[in-house]
Amino acid sequence: MRADAERNRTSLLGAAREVFGEHGLDASLDEIARRAGVGNATLYRRFPTRRDLIAAVFAGQMSEYVELADLAMREPDPWQAFVGYLSRLFELQATDRGLSELLVSSSFDDDARLAELRTAAQRGASEVIARAVGAGVLRADFTRRDLSLLMRANAGVIQRSGPDAWRRQLELLLGGLASR
Repeated sequence: MRADAERNRTSLLGAAREVFGEHGLDASLDEIARRAGVGNATLYRRFPTRRDLIAAVFAGQMSEYVELADLAMREPDPWQAFVGYLSRLFELQATDRGLSELLVSSSFDDDARLAELRTAAQRGASEVIARAVGAGVLRADFTRRDLSLLMRANAGVIQRSGPDAWRRQLELLLGGLASR
């Protein structure tokens, strides 16, 4: 790729990350091109569809989502591992609206990169959950599907109550999730 083309691509990805983070996945592509300092034609030449742009922007962040489980599994205490995992996951949702929407959406499962990362993240989440349940510190009926439900709820809380509301919600949730 020519140096100017690579610069444009890098600028577009950076601008898209910002705009999607602020406004969500339906954000204006015109705004992305404007912030990147390029024309719309350049954006569409590099990323023919919104889906292509979203996949390019969020593949790296989805990798971070996968790594959360790896970090949690290195924590010796299963409850602290679960709490740390859930806390960081909720925080990721709170700091990036686009990622938050992507994490709770199945609309991008047809993108091979994102589907592979989502599968790896779900596998890791299942391991964190199974470990905490097995240790008797997380209620025995909690599953990965419940985690998906909590993520959807968190996305709604953030959207309607502000980016810091997730902390209070998490505190309340953890009280109900701990095994008795």
